Amino acid sequence: MGAANQKRAATSHRLFAVPNELTREGLSIREIPWRKVGVFIALSLSFFLLGAVPMWLKVRDKDGDLAVVQRELGLSQMENDLSEAVIDARRGDYEPARQTASDFFTGLRNQVDKKDNPAISGNQREQLKGILTQRDDIITLLARGDPAAADRLSNFYVAYRQTMSGVQPSNGNTK
Repeated sequence: MGAANQKRAATSHRLFAVPNELTREGLSIREIPWRKVGVFIALSLSFFLLGAVPMWLKVRDKDGDLAVVQRELGLSQMENDLSEAVIDARRGDYEPARQTASDFFTGLRNQVDKKDNPAISGNQREQLKGILTQRDDIITLLARGDPAAADRLSNFYVAYRQTMSGVQPSNGNTK
């Protein structure tokens, strides 16, 4: 028993315990072909990267597409808010129209104030700043329940659509 314990103690200090059968056949931890193992690991890593890099490039490309779609969706939602306000004002529902118009103006102000917003060109930004000057007048008319607010809001909607589509207003009749 003492000899067996000494033998175990002698092999326990090794990093890998090699059974006696393997060392008798001439294969020890020192004789493992490390070069082949290294080549196998390098090839495995290369194949992994060969598959991962194209997927990463596709994801990066799709992220850019997603950002463009989100900007366009935001502008579309703003236009929907404005058209909802026009419809509410035409129906005589001035308070919902005022709230929706206020939400539209807040969103438009945020879009115009973003200097690096690719969804709005410099020319559009300047035109929208001019259109935004009517905000207080329209909100006041809607708060008073003035029927003239529906016409003003309709004209404002037309001016906004023309600005965002790149068409110049034909008669400037936004007031």
